[in-house]
Amino acid sequence: MIRCIASDMDGTLLNSKQQISPANRDAIQLAQEQGVEFVIATGRSYQEAKEVLDEAGIRCTVIGLNGAEVRNEAGEITHRSVISAKTASQVADYLEKFGLYYEFFTNKGIFTEDYETSIEMLVDIFQSANPEVSEEEIRIHLKNRGDIRHIQNVYDSKEIFNDPSIRFFKILAFDKKESLFEELSTKLEYELDDIHVTSSGFRNIEINHISAQKGIALERFVKEKGISLQHTMAVGDNLNDLSMLERVGFPIAMGNAVQAVKNLCPYETSKNDEDGVAKAIHKILEICK
Repeated sequence: MIRCIASDMDGTLLNSKQQISPANRDAIQLAQEQGVEFVIATGRSYQEAKEVLDEAGIRCTVIGLNGAEVRNEAGEITHRSVISAKTASQVADYLEKFGLYYEFFTNKGIFTEDYETSIEMLVDIFQSANPEVSEEEIRIHLKNRGDIRHIQNVYDSKEIFNDPSIRFFKILAFDKKESLFEELSTKLEYELDDIHVTSSGFRNIEINHISAQKGIALERFVKEKGISLQHTMAVGDNLNDLSMLERVGFPIAMGNAVQAVKNLCPYETSKNDEDGVAKAIHKILEICK
């Protein structure tokens, strides 16, 4: 019996136009009508996720920022896992030694010292999720949709460390070298034992508090609902999905997933541009009748 379905967004639920297809929307609503909990688990902020969900008319819990913030259907915060200002400062110092671009996701928005590089990173994330789409098409899409995040360009982002009202959820770093994740993840986690490092693109790393992981947040969510992880399905495509895929009874890799995700999952669905989430939902609902 399936009682909960969790889905990543970019490269999974969203197609290359960054939309939830009618087929995916209908499958989600069918599952909800049958009493199955549906939850989003994404590296996006709640605001970024909600905009797309609202367009499709989907209401659900959102595990955002890789689990750093969880909001229920009403948009109320039910959990937060923050990085301390001290740790955020140490991470920034470390990244600067390597000459890497980085930005902070906080309760007061996203802060960067280099807006143009932020756009390059967004292009990389979209292209990582949709490798068959050209960079030119992605740039045109971003321009036409105005799909640039609400981001604050500041002269010195480190000034925010002195503001006690700011809570740090995630630090996103970017470099043109595709070996960035392998080179830095182990070193950062060795230096700082209260963080977790993952990735959602070819050239980025995502740094959260060690308890801010999709799998940990999903496990907490299903426990609160009285649901077993063995009766939970999760769908994903990238490294920041591994923590939830390894915990659930039905882990599904997208057809466009990175190899590490495919290696972990015994089940694979179609690509995100082929309604892979919808097909996985229909299949699991049929199996669990």
